[in-house]
Amino acid sequence: MPSKAAPELTVVVPTLNERDNVGPLIDRLDRLLVGVDWEAVFVDDDSADDTAEHLRDLGRTDRRIRCIRRFGRRGLSSACIEGILSTSARYIAVIDGDLQHDETLLPRMLDILKREPIDLVVASRYLASGAADGLSTRRRVLSRAGVWLARVLLKSDVTDPVSGFFMTRSEVADKAAPRLSGVGTKILIDLLASVPEPLSVTELPYRFRERNSGSSKLDWFIVLEFLALLVEKVSSGYLPSKFLLFGTVGASGMVVHLVVLRILLVAAGASFVGAQSTATATAMVWNYFLNNILTYRDYRLVGWAALRGLASFMVIGAVVNVLVARDLYVMTQMWFFAGACGAVVGALLNYALTSMFTWGRRLS
Repeated sequence: MPSKAAPELTVVVPTLNERDNVGPLIDRLDRLLVGVDWEAVFVDDDSADDTAEHLRDLGRTDRRIRCIRRFGRRGLSSACIEGILSTSARYIAVIDGDLQHDETLLPRMLDILKREPIDLVVASRYLASGAADGLSTRRRVLSRAGVWLARVLLKSDVTDPVSGFFMTRSEVADKAAPRLSGVGTKILIDLLASVPEPLSVTELPYRFRERNSGSSKLDWFIVLEFLALLVEKVSSGYLPSKFLLFGTVGASGMVVHLVVLRILLVAAGASFVGAQSTATATAMVWNYFLNNILTYRDYRLVGWAALRGLASFMVIGAVVNVLVARDLYVMTQMWFFAGACGAVVGALLNYALTSMFTWGRRLS
């Protein structure tokens, strides 16, 4: 006998340490979506507060509650993508699990999509009576700057393209899916810039609430991810965000490398090969840990895995770095030129290989 058909609406909720919030959110959805065949898909990045276990307990008594627990990877955008692609529902909403979004808009969003030829309904903090009261001063400034950049660079008319609260049709998500980068936290920008044709969008104003529990995940690394995502989308994918982040880290490592190299050559009187080897090791340790918390933060290595990752990261590029620099120094006697070229060649080799052999092991 065939099982029950897919729900009409799936609400995707990315979570990280939101145990105290998911129960109240489910209760609100239950009260609001009366007469709607709905489900909530929580995508949890292995929360330390047992969010996933709590959701599974709730799901044992309510089949509308599903939890996807992820190991070895994290990130709000990629979590949303997994949740979106896990359902056969006709309509899909994305909402944060921290209760700062106004879930009372969900019935209106669904009604608009069902009645009108609209692709996407976005909840906006910057439209008419909308407000971002729940943002701290720092987050408000960063949010406004992000909105301005996104609207200018992506030529978008959406007033809040960095909103994390929206509803769309499943066919829209399917068309965008092959081009979604899944980088960072701004899934709406990723969606808007990944569809083949411009979307028809309706915006609804809402007031962004104060957080009841938990803490904000915003940090400066998220800001850098956001900027890299914008560049990737503006360049139509020719400048991948991970390449940009890897290059940014590499540029900082170049400075470390040349400073150490100069000190060892001038102050310590070391040989060029010895100084280059030490400078290479120092810069690669610097690069590895920065890449681990920035470029590959969605596959971050911890514990013994981080130490094994460091070993593979250094082995891959260090030998080529030193050999290239040594030969160039013999040819030119220019320490700066030889050292820089060795570092660049080593970094390019590392970028090509470490995503497979260092962080890529988390995928297997």
